[in-house]
Amino acid sequence: MPNRPIIAANTLPTAGNDLDTSPETIIALAREVAEVSAQRTSAIGDITRRTKILALNAKIEAARAGIHGAGFGVVAAEVQSISAEIDTAAQGMRDQIVGSANRLHQLGQDLVGSMRGQRLADLALNMIDIIDRNLYERSCDVRWWATDSAMVQALENPGAATADHAAARAGVILKSYTVYLDIWIADAQGRVIANGRPDQYRARGQSVAQESWFRDAMATRSGSEFAVADVASNTLLNGQPVATYATAIRAGGEENGRPLGVLGIFFDWAPQAGTVVKSVRLTDEEKQEDRTKCLIVDSKFRIIAASDEAMFTLGHYPLKPGHRDMGYYQAEDGTIVAYALTPGYETYRGLGWYGLILQRPIETDTPVRSDLRH
Repeated sequence: MPNRPIIAANTLPTAGNDLDTSPETIIALAREVAEVSAQRTSAIGDITRRTKILALNAKIEAARAGIHGAGFGVVAAEVQSISAEIDTAAQGMRDQIVGSANRLHQLGQDLVGSMRGQRLADLALNMIDIIDRNLYERSCDVRWWATDSAMVQALENPGAATADHAAARAGVILKSYTVYLDIWIADAQGRVIANGRPDQYRARGQSVAQESWFRDAMATRSGSEFAVADVASNTLLNGQPVATYATAIRAGGEENGRPLGVLGIFFDWAPQAGTVVKSVRLTDEEKQEDRTKCLIVDSKFRIIAASDEAMFTLGHYPLKPGHRDMGYYQAEDGTIVAYALTPGYETYRGLGWYGLILQRPIETDTPVRSDLRH
């Protein structure tokens, strides 16, 4: 397989940054219509109240004038009546326009919340899919290299010379495949007899018999199978987090040969996964004040990659009960939580990991009342 690190080749379209056409701007305009309508109808109300007072004063003066003010009193009464009608009409217009504008504003908020939640869920799926596709290559690498004659000879004809040759061969591979920290060859008893970077990592002579990846690899039924362990720190690799892939080295390098030992390869997890979670294509608004966080969690919801390293202090980020393979919801603090379960890729089965995107709300956000399922 080609030697390439994980790349965040996000091809999903991004939301537009043009504030004149964004959904948020439409919502803001609806709110502005409601405010302007309230202000204008309030101004009309002020005018009609002043007109009523003037009409009342005119009626008083007409009464004082007696018969000479009778005609003027009729006009004053009519003005007062018209003012009352205008006031009633203005109030009705205000209630109708403001009510409609408020409903439009709420519907717009619901729509924007749904659009944003679905878009973030799509981004979460794309993010975890990139992880899967690249880890699939790791599974191909380990199955391929386990058939290398140097690896096979080191276990079929054990000795210092064959072990040194296997170590040298592993070192050559590591120079080209820079995404790995080390490659180990262990015998059937779990003793590491050679590794590709002996000057950097003193694994030779150490026992890995109790490691799950070693036991699972020895239990594989053919060379087409492999074992994988969740991301974890490895003390023999200076405590660095690695994704470990392993398979049996078989007699004669044959697919159905007898297991002689195990080849283990250690994927340099932190920089590779970090590239993915820090390269999700977010809008400028979503990036402001770090309001959006991108995470990868394992099957136990342990945070194993994060765009903001401060998130690692949480340790875990469990999803709400009843979550599905893909969707979004709004947490109690208003944060939109979008998630997608690893789909797997070709022969690489998903490990139950999730891609998560957490986004703090902005002023126009509203509770997300639905859950997306694909």
